[in-house]
Amino acid sequence: MTTPPEPQALAEREVCGLVNGLAQQIADHVRERAVNLGLTAAQATALREMTGPMTMRELAERMSCEPSNATFVIDKLEKQGLVERHAHPTDRRAKQLVLTAKGNALRDRLLELLAQDSPLAGLTPQQQRLLQDLLEQAITRP
Repeated sequence: MTTPPEPQALAEREVCGLVNGLAQQIADHVRERAVNLGLTAAQATALREMTGPMTMRELAERMSCEPSNATFVIDKLEKQGLVERHAHPTDRRAKQLVLTAKGNALRDRLLELLAQDSPLAGLTPQQQRLLQDLLEQAITRP
């Protein structure tokens, strides 16, 4: 005879399943929209995260990947004329990534597509903010 799981363990398992399910839905959504623009999911993620000039390390952190992976993605975007590398204004060892006019236009189109039928679209802005706050609390809890 097996012992039923502790309530906390059961709750954690259910929350983990929901978070993983939502993450998968968001990843699928990004992948589907990226294909419509001739991008990979990683390229779309990089464009989405480029809210302004930033270093490769900053982009990698936003993409939740290693800098070498972000470099590979940026190399492809640079070849397409979407991103340029510039000298960093305060750190001569670093390069700053900057979207080109073509990159900005594609990013704007990507953001429009990502907003359509988003997995979070069923939540009000207040519910989305609450979800974000709760996830941040769970992640940053000591």
